Amino acid sequence: MTDRRFKVGVQLHPQHCSIDAIRDAWIAADQLGVDSIWTWDHFYPLYGEPDGPHYEATSLLAAMAVTTSNAAIGLMVGCNSYRNPELFADVHRTIDQLSGGRAYFGIGSGWFERDYTEYGYEFGTALERLHKLDSDLDRIKTRLAKLNPAPIGKLPILIGGAGEKVTLKIVATKADAWNTFGPPESYAAKNAILDNWCDEVGRARSDVERTVMIEADDERFDEYVEAGAEHIILMVRAPFDLAPLERALAVAEG
Repeated sequence: MTDRRFKVGVQLHPQHCSIDAIRDAWIAADQLGVDSIWTWDHFYPLYGEPDGPHYEATSLLAAMAVTTSNAAIGLMVGCNSYRNPELFADVHRTIDQLSGGRAYFGIGSGWFERDYTEYGYEFGTALERLHKLDSDLDRIKTRLAKLNPAPIGKLPILIGGAGEKVTLKIVATKADAWNTFGPPESYAAKNAILDNWCDEVGRARSDVERTVMIEADDERFDEYVEAGAEHIILMVRAPFDLAPLERALAVAEG
C-alpha cells in the first residue's frame, strides 16, 4: 500500500460462477493493486439457487497464492469447525509459503448449519462453537510454531465476529486482526468495545488491525474510517464487476 488513507480489499464470492470466472477476477483484482483478496469458507451457496455451483475455500486460496503476486490473501473467514486445528495450521502455512508470505489466517466459529449437517459436523450451540474456537486457537498457534518450514510471512490471525462478551474478548487476547460488518455506527460501537477489551487484557489497541466488510455499492468510506476501520473490504458477487473496487481505490489514494 502506498500512501493510501485506508487499505482496500475484495471478497470474491465462490458461488454461481465458473472456476475460470473467479480465477480471472482475483487476477484482475491483484493487477488493480488491491491490498487484499479474500473468499469465504462454505460448502453451499449462501444466496440464490441453494444447490448452484460452489467451490471449496482452501483449494481456491492455494490457487490464488500462485496466480497473484501483490495482494495479501485469506479466508473471510475460515470455519474452525471444518478442519482439525493442527491441519488448518498446516494448510495455512503451506499457502503462506506458496504466496511468498502474503497469507492471512482468517478464522471464525462457524454459523451456516447446512454446511455442518450435510458434511457430518456437529453443529452444537453458538457458545460451544466459540469456546472451541478459543481453545483451538491455542492448538493452531502451537502447531504453527512447530512446522518446518515455518510460514514466510507474519501469517496474522484474523477473527471474524461481533459478539461483545466472548468473540471480541478472544480477538483482544489472541488475534492480530478483526473483521465485522457495517453500518458505520454499528462498526464504531463494536470497535470501541474491542478497544475496551484490549485495555482490560493488557493488549495495545494498535496490535489488532481493524477491517470491515461492506457491500460493493456502499461507498461510505470516510464514515468507516472515522469509525475506526483501517482496511475496507468490498463484497463482490459473480459476474465479478470490479468497478466498485476501482472507485474505492481512487478514494483511498485521495
